This record gives sequence, structure tokens and C-alpha cells, in this order.
Amino acid sequence: MALAAVLALAGCSSSSSGSSGSSGSPSSPSAGASSKQPSSAPGAQPGGANQLQDAYQRVIADVLPSVVQITTGDSLGSGIVYDDKGDIVTNAHVVGTATAFTVTLANSSKTLDATLVASYPDSDLAVIRLSSPPGGLKPAAFADSGKVQLGQITLAMGSPLGLSSSVTQGIVSATGRTVSEPRGGGSPGATIGNMVQTSAAINPGNSGGALVNLDSQVIGINTLAATEPQTNGGAAPGIGFAIPASTITSIADQLIKQGKVTNTGRAALGIVARSSFNQQFQPAGAVIVSVTQGGAAAGAGLQAGDVITKIGDTPVDSLNALTTALASLTPGSKVTVTYTRDGKDQTADVTLGTLETP
Repeated sequence: MALAAVLALAGCSSSSSGSSGSSGSPSSPSAGASSKQPSSAPGAQPGGANQLQDAYQRVIADVLPSVVQITTGDSLGSGIVYDDKGDIVTNAHVVGTATAFTVTLANSSKTLDATLVASYPDSDLAVIRLSSPPGGLKPAAFADSGKVQLGQITLAMGSPLGLSSSVTQGIVSATGRTVSEPRGGGSPGATIGNMVQTSAAINPGNSGGALVNLDSQVIGINTLAATEPQTNGGAAPGIGFAIPASTITSIADQLIKQGKVTNTGRAALGIVARSSFNQQFQPAGAVIVSVTQGGAAAGAGLQAGDVITKIGDTPVDSLNALTTALASLTPGSKVTVTYTRDGKDQTADVTLGTLETP
């Protein structure tokens, strides 16, 4: 499912928009665990609520020390300690064009300097590194994305509105979402596949923070929250999106080891294309401008001038729609491409390649 126009970045908020010196503790209401015992319900097990509360508090104690606040200029976001060398993974839209940052560890008022390692806006991920990593840094543990299931309880950790070390709770609402970020406000406008949808509240400043399961594992990086078009961009409660752990570790490892991404893990046709319009100036597909020699499209016989109108069963009426459709697929998979050539509809079976980096 592709979502584009209704999304707004959870994004970097101004440090003056919240009380950045205020910390949420595991026993605070923001931790999502109520200290008040609910009334017994039919079939409820004695102590069940306390067991769930204990599980929340255990996970928060395990993972919150790995979640940091990142400040750049007058904006802020969140990040996750990736290793004991001081590498911190976050969203590319949190770092923006900055190369120097101030980092505050969980439950600490001391600020630490950090610099940019590298950023990969196409997947909205970046790594920064503490200039003088303190002892006792606690790297987060990352989950197997293939084991994330609908209905799993999630905790979102970060610094919403500058309220450092805050925690909200929800569930995994869906998996495998393909989401297109809007451009502007520090957002690179990336189209990201296989995202985790959660009902845990994600607010400005949460971007780059951790979405965690009850095994104290990071299942994603909080990245987007949905908005209501009918309310002029007001927040749509309970609809947030996180980049999955498998994408995080793949991209972060490359940025740390190589300073760039050489294996994107994203599917590609091996073409240059643009949006096509019909005689009524309505979007009508993605027209191929050029085909990469030896690429997936060339191998299937596609040519410059062909207008792609469908990828598999997904209609394509623009370049953005084509990008979104490809983002939900993986390199090496086979897909039927429907296209128009000389006014006639045709199809080609294509084995997708890997998106190359500049």
C-alpha cells in the first residue's frame, strides 16, 4: 500500500517547542504503563496487568539508555546508539545538511559533541559519531524484521517536542507499508518500502528514535506520522511509520564501514524515466527516457519511448507512482510490466535489478 499525500514528517522540532530539560522516567505516564490497577474483567487473570506493566518497565530500563536526543541548530530529533564506538543511527532528515551536532544521552543533562559519518537520504537514514564516546555506552539490539508480526506490542522512545527520554505504547498495526515522504522541512522526500506501521504515538522530535518490542529489541526507527487532510494537516491519531530494523542495519553498516552506500537493497528497472501526460494533460504513466545497457529493462526488451502503465497489478500514472511501486519490491524478483508502445498495450516479464547509488 502506498501512502503519500496524507503523510507529514514526525520530523525535527524546534528545541524551544518543548521542555528539553524534562525527562520521562520509566514510572511516568509517558511510559505508557499505568500505576493504577484496572477493574477486573471477565476472564482476566489475577496479576495480568501488573505483569504487563512489569514487562513495559523492564523494556524501558533495557532500551531507553540506548536512545539519545540530537540537536542541530535550533532543531532536534532522536537517535539510537549503534555500537560502543560512539556511532549513532538516526533519520537523514534529522541531520539535514548539518555536519556537527550536540547529543544528550538518556537521563543525562550533559551534552556531547558529534560529527556526521555519512547520510543516505534515499532511505532517510544517517549515522553520526560522538567525538569523545563516554564509557558505558549501551548499543541497542536490533530485531529480525521478518519476525515482526501484526498485533505485537510496541514502545516508541525518543524526544517528542523536546521532552527527552519519553515513551509511548501501541501495537504493530501493519507491516510492509510503502510510504512516500513529503519534501521540505528537512525531509529528503524518500520513498521507503517495508515500513512498520504502529499505533504508538510519534510526534515531532521522535524521528530517529526507537520502536521497540517486548524482547527489548529495536524493530524500527520512528520516522513519520500521518496527518488528516480534512483538518489542514492535523495529526491522525495512532498512525505512525518506522523504517524496519533490516534496512537500518544494512544501511548503517555500509555508512560506518565505507562512508557510503554501495548496496541499496532496493529494486530497479535500470531506466531513466519521467511522468507522461495524455492529450488532456492528465497523468498517464511513466515514459522511459533511456534504458541502461545490461539492465533489467533492457534485458526484457523495453525501449526508450515506452510508457509504463502498470507494475504487476499496481497502476502507474506517474514517475512517483513508478518509484513507489518499485520500493515495495526486492532485487531479483520477477514482475510483469505493462507498457504502451506505438499506441498498443504490451507486457514484459522483468527480473528486477538493484538500484545503483550515484
